[in-house]
Amino acid sequence: MKFTPLLFLFYFVSILGYSQEFYVTGKVLDEQGLPISYANVILTTKPDSTIVSGASTNDNGLFTLNSITEGGYILKITYIGYKEVTKEVSISQDIDLGTIILQEEAQNLDEISLVYIKPTLKKEADRLIFNVENSALVEGNILQVLKSTPGVLVINNNISVKNTSPTVYINDRKVNISSSELTQLLESSSANNIKSVEVITNPSAKYDASSGVVLNIVMSKNLVTGYSGNIFANYEQGVFPRYTAGMNHFFKSEKINFYANYSYSDKKENRDDVEELNYFDDNQNIDEYWLSVTNRNKWTDTHNLNLNLDYTLNENNTLSFSSSMLFNPYYKYKKLNLTNVYDTTGALDFYYDSNNLEDDSKHNLAFDLDYEHQFTKGKLLLSTHFTDYDYKQNQDVISNYFEQDGTFLETTAFNTINNQHTKIYTAKADYNLPFSETESFETGLKTSHIETNSASLQYDIINGQEILNPNNTDEFDYKEDIQAAYVNYSKDWEQWSVILGLRTEQTNIKSRSVLNDQTNSQDYLEWFPSTSFTFKPTENLSIYTNYKRSIERPNYQSLNPFRIYFNDNNALVGNPYLKPVILNHIVLGTSFLDHFVVEAYFDNTKDNIEVIPIQDYNTKTLFFTPVNINKTIEYGFDFQVYFDVTKQWSVDFLTSIYNIEEETNASGVTINQNQWSNYSYLLNDLTLLEDRSLNINFTLYYIGKNIQGFRIVEDRWFSSFSISKSIMGKKAVISLTAEDLFNTQDFSYSTRYLNQSTSIFTNIDNRFIKLGFRYNFGNSGLKNNSQTNSTEERERLKEKI
Repeated sequence: MKFTPLLFLFYFVSILGYSQEFYVTGKVLDEQGLPISYANVILTTKPDSTIVSGASTNDNGLFTLNSITEGGYILKITYIGYKEVTKEVSISQDIDLGTIILQEEAQNLDEISLVYIKPTLKKEADRLIFNVENSALVEGNILQVLKSTPGVLVINNNISVKNTSPTVYINDRKVNISSSELTQLLESSSANNIKSVEVITNPSAKYDASSGVVLNIVMSKNLVTGYSGNIFANYEQGVFPRYTAGMNHFFKSEKINFYANYSYSDKKENRDDVEELNYFDDNQNIDEYWLSVTNRNKWTDTHNLNLNLDYTLNENNTLSFSSSMLFNPYYKYKKLNLTNVYDTTGALDFYYDSNNLEDDSKHNLAFDLDYEHQFTKGKLLLSTHFTDYDYKQNQDVISNYFEQDGTFLETTAFNTINNQHTKIYTAKADYNLPFSETESFETGLKTSHIETNSASLQYDIINGQEILNPNNTDEFDYKEDIQAAYVNYSKDWEQWSVILGLRTEQTNIKSRSVLNDQTNSQDYLEWFPSTSFTFKPTENLSIYTNYKRSIERPNYQSLNPFRIYFNDNNALVGNPYLKPVILNHIVLGTSFLDHFVVEAYFDNTKDNIEVIPIQDYNTKTLFFTPVNINKTIEYGFDFQVYFDVTKQWSVDFLTSIYNIEEETNASGVTINQNQWSNYSYLLNDLTLLEDRSLNINFTLYYIGKNIQGFRIVEDRWFSSFSISKSIMGKKAVISLTAEDLFNTQDFSYSTRYLNQSTSIFTNIDNRFIKLGFRYNFGNSGLKNNSQTNSTEERERLKEKI
């Protein structure tokens, strides 16, 4: 009994000893005794190689691993171009390993460099995977990586995949902003954390039914803790100079991942349009010919702020908050128009000039809260989202009319005030259960509620007085509720694989226009199956087929019934009776010899939405309005090859030959048009110099003559050249980009059916040179948690042309 207190004391001290945590330090040098910065140091357990801790060496080659419990471990130190160092470490106290020398792996240096820096392309049945992790491409921004991704085209701040606007995801979470805002975000975001870009041409049922094509940007992860960041600036010279600057910050600890991105851009963009209209008499002879030349200038000051916070509650539970905030406090739009009107003999009848000045502002704020729970087998993700979008437009228009000899006739003037305020609420639950390494099951639910309130006021200026124009004054309220559910099943065998999915969405819509006191209601239930089958008889041959049914709902601005006049004879008109677009997409394809892909596809689209020009013969006004086209059929053949010309030069080539047919009823007449076309691109990526620090990209796209909403769009060439160089020990990157090298991106289209005869040529400010600089600081071995959540509903917050 006398020894009992001593026994308890001994037991207590033993427990403290077992629970005590230690640290491991060391210094990594090369054979010349110089410190190696950013070498990876990983500590794993002996039995199963489970990673316990990780760090990167600092500028002096020093590293520290904290919070290590007593036991036996394996320490691994790696750095590109050097032999891996592996040590067995027994830890029962704090340890200083002293100096560790890494030896160059001279004989295999080229081979190792190629593994780390060469992008690779992999074709699967439902997607194309472009692996870029640790390649020279990730030294720039995310937008530059997308421009180098096969099949992805960035035109005028719009991302497209084979003439289709894709839905963009980051780590399988939908990006929350409009296309123009998205390009600004991606341009301001560092690419050094990208693992791969997935071009998903047949998205499974877990994606929103509107996701016809998905771009999923996969970010890599790292156990390394600490802080990293960068600052960047771009100068762009087009018709006018443009500037962008910003910074990224990331902090990672054992519990917290925090990412913040801010960017500011000051831009002035130019656009020129030449518009030709023929108005016919009752005998279909030209009665009047209108020729309009319009110059547009747009000034924007844009502030982008994005935040992500991940908090690890424990090894099975994570809580995440993210936000994406865009502010346009200054948004100015100026249109100068000169229109000549000619009579039947071709003589000038009269002309007028108009000056349209807009002073706009907007904000687009999105907030997301996610909770993720890891089960022993399976994962549950609960997500909520809120968007607040507010757009205010103030427009002043004045027009002066003259006789053919220059005699002044009259002046007309009006101003309009247009506001749109949208709120979006969504909540969803996704559950993933892997039955085995080759079999998995997914299911989920989603609910969303959208409220849009819009108002338009027009005041005509008569004798210096503002008089309300009741015919062009309206309020529009729109409410939409969507309930969705889905199931997915996937299974892989030795030679076969299958993905089966089914999604259902119930939509309830109610809208009301004050001007005509009309209420429009739509209630519909739609089912969206998706399938993918793959047969792989040999290692070098794969045969697959896909089917997907998807939906595209009209954007909120298109639903507004307002007539917004650009001048007396040119206006944008909404359509509250638009129906959703239903698309059925079928693919049969094969990939072989790791480099070749051949596909045949067929698309059947019902009620496709297109903004088309419509001439009003009574008022001699050209209206641009969205309409549903009854039927659109597209079918074609794709051929793609991706190969290496040399160890430093890779090439990707695709060509697609396809036919588009459109059919609809207008004024009791069936209109049918079809057109064969070609879509091709050639991508070249070169990585030069011994340290692979010089990266060159040259891209050439061709889009042949095609049909879009009964408009014949003439062919176009797109060209881009970029070069980037890592400097200052790869802490900084300078880049130079040139777009539209051959001045062939401008486009023209014409409308010729019934009594419609319109031809428009557009010259957009898309020929420019851009100089960029980015400097990285802190621990560059860190991978950030940058992610931008989104909803299908936010994609419909569209901007005007």
